[in-house]
Amino acid sequence: MQGYLWKKGQLRRNWKERWFTLRPSYLSYYTGEDRKDCQGNIVLDGNCCVEVLPDRDGKRCMFCLKTLSKTYEMSASDTKQRQEWTAAIQTAIRLHVEGKNSLHKDLKLKRREQREQREKRRQAKEEELQRLRALQEERERKLAELELLKEAQKQAQVLMEQDEQRRRQQHEQLQRTLEIQLREAEEARVSMQAEMALKEEEAEKQRKRIQELEEMQKRLEEALQQEIKARLDEEGFRYAQARLLAEEEEKMKALMALQEEQEEYILKTQREKQELKQEMEAKSQALDEAQRQLEEVRANRHRVDQDVVAAQRKLRQASTNVKHWNVQMNRLMRPIGPGEKRPSLGSSYQTFQMPTQRDPGLRLRRRSGSEDQSEESKENVDNRAGCDMEKRHSHASNGDMDIP
Repeated sequence: MQGYLWKKGQLRRNWKERWFTLRPSYLSYYTGEDRKDCQGNIVLDGNCCVEVLPDRDGKRCMFCLKTLSKTYEMSASDTKQRQEWTAAIQTAIRLHVEGKNSLHKDLKLKRREQREQREKRRQAKEEELQRLRALQEERERKLAELELLKEAQKQAQVLMEQDEQRRRQQHEQLQRTLEIQLREAEEARVSMQAEMALKEEEAEKQRKRIQELEEMQKRLEEALQQEIKARLDEEGFRYAQARLLAEEEEKMKALMALQEEQEEYILKTQREKQELKQEMEAKSQALDEAQRQLEEVRANRHRVDQDVVAAQRKLRQASTNVKHWNVQMNRLMRPIGPGEKRPSLGSSYQTFQMPTQRDPGLRLRRRSGSEDQSEESKENVDNRAGCDMEKRHSHASNGDMDIP
């Protein structure tokens, strides 16, 4: 950020207009916009602060920048410019404290946040407008339904008025008929006044007829009222019947849907049963095949164990023969001293005379012979132990084969 500000001098305390340039770590001021003559640099760190000052000395929109050593008083052209400079300097100080180097990045992030907030507000407004439109459409729909209901009510009212008018006309016609009859009776009574005495009985009959007619009129009125009530009840019953029919239709639809779902579920269950049955048959076949292969493997193992036992028997016999011939060869290879007889093959177990101790070669041969005999006895013991172990192994393997 850069621009002209008025700055108060430190020595003369006079006001001069300087071109200020704000950078992330310091604030520079020059004599002009060309920035050729730099008058000073103010280092911005965590010890700096910006304060707004009241108007004085004929200057307005004043603020100061305080450091550890000095206080710089400045004046802006208007309040907006002062607010921008103070906010920018405080942002630069905060970025320096936080270890950031770019003011533009922070401003860019702020602008991005502002754009996101504006976008969120716009989306919220659009959602609110959509909701209002939906509410308006719902309101219009309800108003249309209300108009339809009013129209139906008006039609019902018209029908009721027509019925009432028709009943009134019938009543008026009946009244006119009765009035005509009464008028005729009155005329007859007037015309027959002269003959009252003679026709008193006839007049009494006429009065009775009039009373009967009045009673008939009352009965007719009562019948009309009952008819009106019956018609109203009939309308109510019709409305209830229509509602029950609609509910019955809905229930029938739901019942048909449930029946279709039940049929689909039954078909699905049958298919799953068939698949499980096929899978169980396949698994049983695989199990039979595995059982058959296991029996073949056991039979092969039994034959192989028999072959191994026979081979071990032959090996023991061959090793016994080899050791026997080694012993015979060792006895035949011994030197015969003076006056000694050569032992025959049949007398291999007879004693012979020990050589004298003067011949060291004979002593060495005797030691080797005794060592061979001890080794032979050890080998015989080992062979017997090996035979016992092989017999146990063969019995154990035969026992394993006997198990189904």
